Amino acid sequence: MTHDHDLELRPTARQVAAALNPPAGRNGGDLVVEALAGLGATTVFGLPGQHALGMFDALRRSDLDYVGLRVENNAGFAADAHGRITGEATPLLLSTGPGALTSLAALQEAAAASAPVLAISSQVPSAGIGGGRHGYLHELRDQKASFRDVVKSVHTVRTASQIPSAIAAAWESALTAPHGPVWVEIPQDVLLAETTLPVVTALDATPHDLVPRPELTAVAAHLLQNAERPAIIAGGGVVRSDASGKLLALAEKLDAPVVTTFGGKGAFPWEHPLSMQSWLEDRHTTDFLEDADVLLVVGSGLGELSSNYHTFAPRGRVIQIEADLGKLESNHAGLGIHADARIALTALLETVEDRRDPSAAERVSALLAKVRERIDGQELTLEQEVLAAVREALPDDSPSFWDMTILAYWAWSAFDARRPNTMHSAQGAGGLGYGFPAALGAAAADRTRPVLAVSGDGGAMYSIAELASAKQYELPVTWLIVDDGGYGILREYMTDAFGEATATELSRPDFVALAESFGVPAVRTTTESLREDLAKALAQPGPSVVVLPAVLRMFAPTHL
Repeated sequence: MTHDHDLELRPTARQVAAALNPPAGRNGGDLVVEALAGLGATTVFGLPGQHALGMFDALRRSDLDYVGLRVENNAGFAADAHGRITGEATPLLLSTGPGALTSLAALQEAAAASAPVLAISSQVPSAGIGGGRHGYLHELRDQKASFRDVVKSVHTVRTASQIPSAIAAAWESALTAPHGPVWVEIPQDVLLAETTLPVVTALDATPHDLVPRPELTAVAAHLLQNAERPAIIAGGGVVRSDASGKLLALAEKLDAPVVTTFGGKGAFPWEHPLSMQSWLEDRHTTDFLEDADVLLVVGSGLGELSSNYHTFAPRGRVIQIEADLGKLESNHAGLGIHADARIALTALLETVEDRRDPSAAERVSALLAKVRERIDGQELTLEQEVLAAVREALPDDSPSFWDMTILAYWAWSAFDARRPNTMHSAQGAGGLGYGFPAALGAAAADRTRPVLAVSGDGGAMYSIAELASAKQYELPVTWLIVDDGGYGILREYMTDAFGEATATELSRPDFVALAESFGVPAVRTTTESLREDLAKALAQPGPSVVVLPAVLRMFAPTHL
């Protein structure tokens, strides 16, 4: 008996001829780049190293665009941002040992933010794998063990024939909700060995859909449409699954107020009558959410930053839609729905009945007035003017990438992202140095619009080397460096806790002169001229730097 799929699997005469006569001079590295191209990759990031040279040599024979950064961790941040912007798995090519390990902090951020990074590392020669101590350069007892606690899945290759399937399996893992980084490692000798295997063509690595159980959807719809005071918390999962339109439709169908987490910036229109914006580090917002009799949490685990440092204690029923099983009901009990945000919101839209509440917009307006009154009472005009200048200078469709710095902490709460998937930060794992290399990755994904990076002077020093990368590839990134003479937020934390700060003050370079030494135009600005200087820098092609000497302060916390 012949089945349809038997016919589909039968190669054509042309495919047979090509398979029987593969090009000469190919190695295991060619199988890597052919597999990536077959899966749809267009751009790869990385840094070459001795054991990985087989992969990098093969790039010469491929159509993949390569963007090389100067530090592996920065290459990881760039791949992270490229994955966030495109929604596709982004390859990150690394060497063994130190080269691989240097990427760990970036992969932790990718895991925390659900960014689909496909990291492919070399390994010592096959003879050195297995726990023995053979003395190979870069040798680790068990390299993959260093990554297993960070990435979604680990894939080890032993022979050339395993390469395409391992990369396809990793690709599928990276793009199955929740998105995340994955790890593939291939021994040096396998990458360098000549191969007569056929050229890799199209590969099937379709991610699995994570569909909500219908009985849970029915209960959630019943609770929401019969609620007196429903509210919605929208997290990064809404952005990653491209579900902003579904969220808007559901909120309007229910007349339910929406607040976005810091990872979910842009998931809901900032000026919408139902928008509570992003003031999660505010007790007024916390009180509002606690007062909801039904709270729908979509794409958020309600972690530290999203729960006002775990002071949030909901009194009503909680419905949580979350693709990461480990986050489901991890902080608050409720109706847990393990599903992709977009699919689950679609199911709710098809199930829930219209609910009208004329008071919802009034309650949201009253909440935002209380938040504004609290902020206005703290004499923080400078900080608000700086953030407003950045917003006015940045085109609405331009992505922005924010390092861990005081201006970014303001932006989490107070910045209108204006478009979904345009504002990104390192708030998932919270490491320094994310902003600039991430912006380079986003610019490599789309060179038609400028990209903004924002750093403090401390965080900027993590990424200075990438000025060379920005110039080499002429990437349209404008880097705003707020120079306050040290680790500003740590200075505040320590002064508040201990009366004085230690180890927070930094000697730093002349950032304008340093940027210009790389051939990157730079300007020193003031708070008065920031909007004009930033807009001018964003409008010019290629990279640029704007330095703002300013000491900014955070608004007072409400969780203490």
